[in-house]
Amino acid sequence: MNDWPDRRTGDRSERYGRGSASPQPEGARSMPHVQRRPAQPRTPQRPQVPPQSQGYDDRYQGGGYGNGPEPGYDSGYNTGQVYGSGSGGSDGRGGGGRRGGGDGGYVQGRPAPDWRRRIKLGALTLVVVVLAVSISTYFWADSKLKREVDLSKVIERPESGDGTNYLIVGSDSREGMSAEEKKRLRTGSAEGKRTDSMMILHDGSNGPTLISLPRDSNVEIPSFKGSESGKMFQGTGRQVKLNAAYAEDGPELLVRTVEFNTGLRIDHYVEIGFGGFAKIVDAIGGVELDIPKAFKDKKSGADFQAGKQTLNGEQSLAFVRTRYAFAGSDLDRTKNQQKFLAALASQTATPSTIINPFKLYPTMGAGLDTLIVDKDMSLWALGNMFFAMKGVTGGDGTSMNMPISGSVGGNLVWDKAKVKQLVQQLNNDEKVTVKGN
Repeated sequence: MNDWPDRRTGDRSERYGRGSASPQPEGARSMPHVQRRPAQPRTPQRPQVPPQSQGYDDRYQGGGYGNGPEPGYDSGYNTGQVYGSGSGGSDGRGGGGRRGGGDGGYVQGRPAPDWRRRIKLGALTLVVVVLAVSISTYFWADSKLKREVDLSKVIERPESGDGTNYLIVGSDSREGMSAEEKKRLRTGSAEGKRTDSMMILHDGSNGPTLISLPRDSNVEIPSFKGSESGKMFQGTGRQVKLNAAYAEDGPELLVRTVEFNTGLRIDHYVEIGFGGFAKIVDAIGGVELDIPKAFKDKKSGADFQAGKQTLNGEQSLAFVRTRYAFAGSDLDRTKNQQKFLAALASQTATPSTIINPFKLYPTMGAGLDTLIVDKDMSLWALGNMFFAMKGVTGGDGTSMNMPISGSVGGNLVWDKAKVKQLVQQLNNDEKVTVKGN
């Protein structure tokens, strides 16, 4: 008899369940006890299953009966429940578009933000705001311009040339100034107003050209039409200082006199008084200037040391008005005026001023309050003038005095040949080669 229940042999034919030919009945054989090895611990692949009925006979738990599962034993039973969001956005319950919450609940899914659309809307909003501010600023500034000079009253005008010519006048007007401001700025209290400085600014394709017209220039007063009365006054060949034309009949006669003595047509007229000039400088926080030599002047109140320094409104006004401290008197003063105006324009037309409303509006307000222009002046033309002034000190810019040939009775006489050549170059919008004093 085979003793197979007590031991095994290597003969596969004698093993149970493999077609044994033993005459012993199947039921009489006994199952050998097989010792299970403890399962090795595994890293959990899914959240711990909450306690609940598993739907199977829990009396058998691994190798024990009724004593709970063996340590480390994994039955491998799956109830069919899936935890977490799963792949592809499914929540494991057949519902798409929902994601599992951290607390086992579910929240309604939301689409990803459309950043391209948000950027477009933001850019559009910015453009609308900028346009609205720009348009409102334009109309605000335009309403403050004093268009008081009517150039249509000027008779016998020269033909227009290429480019644009501005006559820029600094007057000693004290309009709007308090007694304290007059004292502080040393302007005196004289009635009316006179020209303190006169310049022609030509803006063309060959760069801007700034030409100072000394107030003591000897000129002829031509025939003219009275700006107020409309009465015609015939020319008698009178020789006077240039600033006398302004004192006699205002801006219209000054333009007529400049055009008659130069042959250059003036397209626009711009005038600013003492008070407005000082306020512009203070509004931008002062103007930095390099003064090559120290000088003093009791009449203007100037008292400057040599070197770089920042001038406030009061000091700036004293700087451009001083004439008696210089050997060249009015000619030296016009050079200082050109230097200062170019520095003022250069330091004002900067991003820190233009895009800063706390500097832009006070600066514009200070200038526009006292600025007098011709009736055809637009803000666009005024802006072009301002940036042309800034470009005077640039590579293509030129600044000069009107060419002088001598003097008569204390008045400065212009060099007629050089003036004619200068005007021809300006009218043809050519590079200026004429040298001034």
